[in-house]
Amino acid sequence: MKPITLICLAALLTTPALAQVSPAVPDSAVTAPSAANSVNPVTIWGFADVYYGYDFPGRSQQRPAFLYSHNRANEFALNNGLIGLRYQDERARGAVTLHTGTYVGANYASEPEVLRHVYEGYVGFRPTQNTWLDLGIFNSHIGFESALSKDNWTLTRSLAAENSPYYEAGARFTYEASPKLTLTGLVLNGWQNLRDNNRGKALGTQLQWRPTEKLLLNSSTFFGNEQPQDSSRRRRYFHDFYVSYTATKKLSLTGIFDVGAQQAPGRRADVWHTAAVLARYQFTEKWVGAARAEYYQAAHGIIIQNIRPLGSENLFRVAGASLNLDYAHSSHVVARVEGRVLHGREQLFATDDAGMARTYGNITSSIAVSF
Repeated sequence: MKPITLICLAALLTTPALAQVSPAVPDSAVTAPSAANSVNPVTIWGFADVYYGYDFPGRSQQRPAFLYSHNRANEFALNNGLIGLRYQDERARGAVTLHTGTYVGANYASEPEVLRHVYEGYVGFRPTQNTWLDLGIFNSHIGFESALSKDNWTLTRSLAAENSPYYEAGARFTYEASPKLTLTGLVLNGWQNLRDNNRGKALGTQLQWRPTEKLLLNSSTFFGNEQPQDSSRRRRYFHDFYVSYTATKKLSLTGIFDVGAQQAPGRRADVWHTAAVLARYQFTEKWVGAARAEYYQAAHGIIIQNIRPLGSENLFRVAGASLNLDYAHSSHVVARVEGRVLHGREQLFATDDAGMARTYGNITSSIAVSF
């Protein structure tokens, strides 16, 4: 708790000029200082997402193991609470942010205890006018969604987002080729690994192209060996693609498709793929609705493990849909409610009578504050 105490003291002792803050955004979105930051490059920011969920069927307080965000049911809980410092000027940038909550407990369980509460911690500089080089812990280059619910169209994360990296540790080189095109190359400790589990390093790329103000296309890749040091090498290949389109001032659409493969001993590579379609509609200045349809299919439990019934085929297949309604009380406070249904190819979901069911549903409500 000592680092959190120091950050809070820094916030209290900061001058009025330093206290000018803006809503938090993913660090990958920060490429140039704002007008305010050109005078004062330091930003103090924070975020808290408190939720209550109810599941059908079942009264368990733990949601299915492949859900990491908002993963508790029938109780009030903090999904993610953060406080941090960021520095940004024309030539250098950096950040230190700490977090806690049920998301942290679920998604960082395999990380070293000393690192579990680090949301981001990186330093960077501009080698040239159009490039950035960052080293440390930062948001993943994979996926349309982040760990901060307020930045996502839906309250809960898609199956694609829940089962691909939220965060990464390594080196990131970004080239701003033009206002429309950004290229990124990464050398990483691994697939969502703060500490490397073998001596090999993983590689990643990202291409973001905005041909018009309404259209954004993203292509992200990952290549690496994710086996422990004393195990046989099995290379993992992964590609994330999404396209986001602002159809009108009120309607926005996004399509996501991910595919991965990992080498397997004595057989063809194990393959998994997932897709989602999202629509977001701005009813009024304060009211927003969103809908999502999705599926996830994987063989041999490469990403989602120990979920199938004993004696079943080595295939995990789930489809789902959700509806979301948001109310923006102010620019810093958002209240959200979401209903979600998932349907499995097999009986994957526990019921009240200790049985299993193919269909699972939940309702999740949340109030989030950011500064």
